[in-house]
Amino acid sequence: MFWESFKKWYNEKKTIRRERMRCPKCGATKSSVIDSRQAEEGNTIRRRRECDECQHRFTTYERVEERTLVVVKKDGTREQFSRDKIFNGIIRSAQKRPVSSDEINMVVNRIEQKLRGRNENEIQSEDIGSLVMEELAELDEITYVRFASVYRSFKDVSELESLLQQITQSSKKKKEK
Repeated sequence: MFWESFKKWYNEKKTIRRERMRCPKCGATKSSVIDSRQAEEGNTIRRRRECDECQHRFTTYERVEERTLVVVKKDGTREQFSRDKIFNGIIRSAQKRPVSSDEINMVVNRIEQKLRGRNENEIQSEDIGSLVMEELAELDEITYVRFASVYRSFKDVSELESLLQQITQSSKKKKEK
C-alpha cells in the first residue's frame, strides 16, 4: 500500500518537473536547450531553445521573481513599479541617438537594482527620475537633456540654459581628466 502511494506521488512530482516551454510556432512542449548564459548583469538566464518537433529556435529568459515595488507619484497615487515605463521613457529620449537598446536595458537594470537594494516597498517617483537622470548623464548628454526637459517640466528657457551650462562644465571636467 505504501509503495503504491509513493509511486503515485513520485510520478506526479516527476510530471510537474517535466513541464516544458511551449514552442511559439507549433505549440509543442518538447524542446532542447542549445545555449544557456547569464544576461542582464547576472540577474537573468538567457536560453536558446530548439523545438524538437518543428526545429524552430526561440529564446527564453529566467529570472528571480522579486517583491513588488510600489511607486508613489507626485499627486500621492500609487502604482506598481514598471521597468517598461522607464525603458520606454529612455527610448523616447534616445530617439535618433547612438544609444543601443542593450545599453538602455543595462541602465534600467542598474536603476532597478538600486531601487530594490533600498529594501523599501514604496518608492517616490522623484527618486526614480533622479536615478534615471544620473544614469543618462553618464550614457549620453543629449538623451539626458531630452529626458530632463520632460522630467523637470522646465517653466522657461532659462532653466534649460542653466542645465546646459551644468552639462558643459561637467563635460569639460571629464575631458581634462
